Amino acid sequence: MDGESTTGVIGGSGLYSMPGLDVLDEVTVQTPFGEPSDSYVVGELSGRRVVFLPRHGRQHGILPGELNFRANIYGFKKLGVDRIVSVSAVGSMKEKIEPLHIVLPDQFIDRTRGRAETFFGAGVVAHVSMADPVCAELHGTLSQAARAAGATVWPEGTYICIEGPTFSTRAESELYRSWGVDVIGMTNMPEAKLAREAEICYATCALVTDYDCWHEAEEAVSGQMVLENLKKNVRTARRILTELIAALPAERSCECADALSTSLVTRPEQMPPGTREKLDVIIGRYLE
Repeated sequence: MDGESTTGVIGGSGLYSMPGLDVLDEVTVQTPFGEPSDSYVVGELSGRRVVFLPRHGRQHGILPGELNFRANIYGFKKLGVDRIVSVSAVGSMKEKIEPLHIVLPDQFIDRTRGRAETFFGAGVVAHVSMADPVCAELHGTLSQAARAAGATVWPEGTYICIEGPTFSTRAESELYRSWGVDVIGMTNMPEAKLAREAEICYATCALVTDYDCWHEAEEAVSGQMVLENLKKNVRTARRILTELIAALPAERSCECADALSTSLVTRPEQMPPGTREKLDVIIGRYLE
């Protein structure tokens, strides 16, 4: 596996472990941004190196707004991960996208409030492009894997990320639908932004559990409804991940690996030493 890509998997609600993963180690990672959600499980799947992290912790004790997104992504980067698949529970905002379907978003709208959404600051400035927030290479392979796993797949769509933890009001739900969004969730922002800053490929496997609260013919979304459909969806997600890991190219050929090459504004010699040290895992190769 030396020199090959390492894939990180962020397990969302319901996905707290990865059956089939040949576990090699469990690692607690220290980061300058605080503690990640849990320890990272490092192992092999289909002969490929995989690092798994349960987003909300194995006991699901962390609210979406409490997640330490910077620590989670930094920890993946420190462990050599260069691709991340985010498994996430979502609500559908369109009639045709039914509960138990799989959506692979290629765009995001961020409606979160006050979340730490960048590694930069404290004397170091960078502006990464988020025009296309999902890695096309990873997204394409994920789409093929989802079909091979027998899922009903929507290979593109817009994911709107709200703050939570409450679900939307009916007025909010209808407003978001008027924007043309496809699914709604609470966790993929700023996760996708931070992955781009860390030059890690990112794609989402969104598990549809409900119709939010806009659908008049359906019961308003509840935690119990989400959990019941999650149990069914998680089995599909595990099949998709197994197919994906086996199909991914050994090396990346996308632009994600060099996202910071034209994004760093502050010159290395002008960066405060403390910030340079803090960001070494993220920008170290540009400081040599």
